[in-house]
Amino acid sequence: MHNNTLNRLTLPPRVEILLALLRMAIGWHFLYEGWTKLLYPGWTAAGFLASAGGPFSGFFHWLGANPIRLRAVDLLNEWGLLAAGVALMLGIMIRPAAMAGAGLLGLYYIAHPPLFSPVAQGAEGAYVIVDRNVVELLALVVVFALPADRIGLQRLLNGRRKAATSAPDPDSRRELAAALLGLPVLGAPVLSILRKHGWHSFEETAFRTQARGKRAFSASATVPSFRFQGVSDPRGQMPRARIGDLPLSRMILGGNLIGGWAHARDLIYASKLVKAYHTRDKIFETFALAERCGVNTVLTNPALCGVINDYWRAGGKIQFISDCGGSKNVLEGIARSIDQGASACYFHGGIADSLVEQGKFDVIAKGLDVIRSNRLPAGIGGHKLATIRGCVENGLHPDFWMKTLHRNEYWSSKQPESWVGGSWAKADNIWCEDAEAVAEYMKALPEPWMAFKILAAGAIHPDAAFRYAFESGADFIVVGMYDFQIVEDVNLAISVLNGPLVRRRDWRVWRGGPIGAGRADLFGRDAVVPGANAVVDRPNAGGLPASGHRSPQPRGLRPV
Repeated sequence: MHNNTLNRLTLPPRVEILLALLRMAIGWHFLYEGWTKLLYPGWTAAGFLASAGGPFSGFFHWLGANPIRLRAVDLLNEWGLLAAGVALMLGIMIRPAAMAGAGLLGLYYIAHPPLFSPVAQGAEGAYVIVDRNVVELLALVVVFALPADRIGLQRLLNGRRKAATSAPDPDSRRELAAALLGLPVLGAPVLSILRKHGWHSFEETAFRTQARGKRAFSASATVPSFRFQGVSDPRGQMPRARIGDLPLSRMILGGNLIGGWAHARDLIYASKLVKAYHTRDKIFETFALAERCGVNTVLTNPALCGVINDYWRAGGKIQFISDCGGSKNVLEGIARSIDQGASACYFHGGIADSLVEQGKFDVIAKGLDVIRSNRLPAGIGGHKLATIRGCVENGLHPDFWMKTLHRNEYWSSKQPESWVGGSWAKADNIWCEDAEAVAEYMKALPEPWMAFKILAAGAIHPDAAFRYAFESGADFIVVGMYDFQIVEDVNLAISVLNGPLVRRRDWRVWRGGPIGAGRADLFGRDAVVPGANAVVDRPNAGGLPASGHRSPQPRGLRPV
């Protein structure tokens, strides 16, 4: 009571108005954050927790590792932000709301402290030590100390308590107006939310609530519903096998979508769209979710080395295989990839196709030697079967192959050309001309084989594509996935691997020997399905790389 009296006596009206506006602005932010999370049943804090860094990262990883704890965190975020926002805007229970809001901001800060995180740049600018969470937290401390409760519903409630013992106040109408000032202000964000996110019917809201456990989202009552499987839905962990001493999940996360290479045929805006979607934080969430599901490796271009290194510094452990592209020549790409911590390197399919067509097998051989001299598995990729055949015929034996594989049973495959730059050119819609010929040829090769482009850039359903790839003899599959597709694709892959498979060749298993020996006797064969195969490594409960495997980190390129 003394503090309230002091506040009224010492604060000029204009100062109190400014403090009330500060309080309402923070309330607006909290209200919108909470309401947005409630609007989308698929929202979860799993990615935020899994990508936490700094000295307290273990605590946040622990919170996200259990579905019950994760659900409690989600509810605290959704309803805590919403309740604090409403209270601050209406001016009721100001101090408890300010204290609760400051607590949430403090947790956000220590989960991702800028001092222990990569430099953040983009729409929010750059910061270190002090970020927006700290600024808003300090503002809430001011609100707690000087709540300016003469403007807000708290004044109306206090006035009712005094009504029985005090004389009528001639300024009661003015006080009532000040007390109710938060109501029209509260209406503004509500209208903004409805305008931005849509006017949902009662039927749609009930449907979305009922489907919450299934991660359903429907933009309106007139469009189909999409069900997104959340982090609590995986049916198991992705099986693993090894190439040398490198444990790899049977399904590897493809990096084309993250890097903005959409291969979207006539949709010329799609590459920019997927690039814009994959912000730094979204990439972190995607990597963390993949690790939670046992996908321990991403295959990508050296252009993404920077963000991968940032993810490692933030506590992530996902491995990456580099295609060594994007440089003036492939040897520079190999050097850059090794220097930035690649766990394996291979010749990008397009690069290898070109080198083979030019007969530059010496360049491929030199690149394999550079990779192997750094004690990494070395691979050769190809979009064309002639590339693989040419390398074999010229005595090149990598530690693994990368080959496109997909059937051409989708409508755009019947369009061999597209109108590009004022003329007809070969369409970007087929990456494997003859899948049956590929499967038959790869059957005789002793090295492990990773199949990529198995979805034909989204033209083939994963269920059919995964089965076809594994039954055609692929030992690993590379799949580009958005964050909201990872759990569903992992579940599909596990179902395929644990079910009956009629493979064209046995599973290739590394029996030992030095990296890069390139001899058939170093590769064993095992016809057992990975789900029951003793030689396949299983990830630990957290979905991180198997114990004993080195943590990925950038390293200097050794002299070669």
